Amino acid sequence: MAVIGTGNHPKALWPGVKAWFGVGYGEHPEQYRDLFDIESSSQAWEEDVEMSGFGLMPVKPEGLSTTYAGQTQGPVSRYTHVAYSMGYIVTFEELLNNLYEKVSKSRAKALGFSKRQTKEYVAANVYNRAETSGYTGGDGQVLCVTTHPSAAGSQSNTLATPADISEASIEDLCIQIMGATDYNGLYIALQPQTILVHRNDWFEANRILKSTLQSNSANNDLNVLRSTNAISGGIKVNNYFTDSDTYFIRTNCPDGMKMYQRHSYDLKKDNDFDTDNAKAKTYDYYSVGWSDWRGVYNNGNL
Repeated sequence: MAVIGTGNHPKALWPGVKAWFGVGYGEHPEQYRDLFDIESSSQAWEEDVEMSGFGLMPVKPEGLSTTYAGQTQGPVSRYTHVAYSMGYIVTFEELLNNLYEKVSKSRAKALGFSKRQTKEYVAANVYNRAETSGYTGGDGQVLCVTTHPSAAGSQSNTLATPADISEASIEDLCIQIMGATDYNGLYIALQPQTILVHRNDWFEANRILKSTLQSNSANNDLNVLRSTNAISGGIKVNNYFTDSDTYFIRTNCPDGMKMYQRHSYDLKKDNDFDTDNAKAKTYDYYSVGWSDWRGVYNNGNL
């Protein structure tokens, strides 16, 4: 058998170990992909800068000059990437006792699980802290609040009166989304895309959105949410949400909820000269957050 380094390091087993890195515990699919638009990055941090548009045009009296408008810089959202890394060791004695395949594959599986779980927790925490003081965005406000500042006054991406998931509360949020305005108070074509729910609301969300007739009603009325395809992207459950009463609706807002992926690798291997141990590690380098709060709305803090 071919060996690498010092001792019985079976080179032929590394591809098999790397394959085991991708085998989970019967894991959920990568749910963080439902929470953010994922972009690449080539530097230590990224910044998104909001620029104000123009307001309504004034009347131009005959013979007078055109009014020229100017733009102003709005909030700056900075994404500072954070590196996450972990590894494991197979001792030289384990190698000598022919335990390499057994222990290394087991540890590779555990390492892959840890990497994926970490990313899910980091991503979901942006939503879990959507109304938690101190976790603010570029405009100085938390993600979901009624007081986002603008030239037109305070703007909101949450229900004024918090409400549990229901046909009525989803309709109210959709109406609020479709009435959204930009920084200057001009109406924009914001539309609901997906509804993000805690596992406790999974069944109720399906009853509400997929029933042919109105859910929880004896009336023979059409389920308008379904017939109009109001939530075109459907229902996405997130097993890492911590508040069972809060749900979110993501919109088609550009530059809303973002994940910047700077760098990542699955499994790297090396040998330690002093101990003859075999070592393997993984690495992930990314940031999550939001630039435009209009990217997501929620039902309020119950």
